[in-house]
Amino acid sequence: MRFDVITLFPELFTPQLTHGVTRRAFESGQVGVHLWQLRDFADDNYRRVDDRPYGGGPGMVMLVEPLHRALAAVRRARADSAPVVHFTPTGRRIDQQVVTEFAAGPGAILLCGRYEGIDQRFLDRHVDIELSLGDFVLSGGELPALALLDAVARLQEGVLGDAQSHRQDSFSDGLLDCPHFSRPEVLASGGDTEAVPPVLLSGHHADIACWRRERSLELTARRRPDLIAAARAAGKLTKADENYLAGLRL
Repeated sequence: MRFDVITLFPELFTPQLTHGVTRRAFESGQVGVHLWQLRDFADDNYRRVDDRPYGGGPGMVMLVEPLHRALAAVRRARADSAPVVHFTPTGRRIDQQVVTEFAAGPGAILLCGRYEGIDQRFLDRHVDIELSLGDFVLSGGELPALALLDAVARLQEGVLGDAQSHRQDSFSDGLLDCPHFSRPEVLASGGDTEAVPPVLLSGHHADIACWRRERSLELTARRRPDLIAAARAAGKLTKADENYLAGLRL
């Protein structure tokens, strides 16, 4: 798959592409990322890509013409009909379903806006999908683009050390992930000791799976009851799950 990123700050993407476990997806070419500096498509000596908004008000608006030229160049390089994604607080919130859909597709053209926004005429004519990280405002679209690329990369085969890792992540089955523990078995701190839950040391795989499922259900019910409701509506909760939830004191 291929992602083309139109941005004013391509250097922000270098650490993501060269560090951490997800770099395997980029280095292997499983996820191709091509960065396009929007200022290269300006037509004046100042490489200007923004101007004051009609109607007055604070901030600047990204101009249509440089964006048109940048998108045309990307289209020629791709020779396909990949969707154009615009990152904006008004878009659909990125969740695991969105990530899974992109991870199984051919990629996309990621448009990273800045300033007060992009001329609406360009958005109306060219943008296919609008996405948001959440109900807050960022300085630009680069951070959401990086988050999407990271989430998509880790779902590619062979990227994670264990093929089961992403299947146990939060949201993969509609619930939050369970707690995890490692060495030492007993942790001494400030005169107190904390031990790993005994069931995790038992070697009894069925009991461990049950414990993890129950902790996942409890954590989700306490912190994200909306996810419990969604899992129930989708038929993802078993009778044992419902019995356990009914016994919780929340």
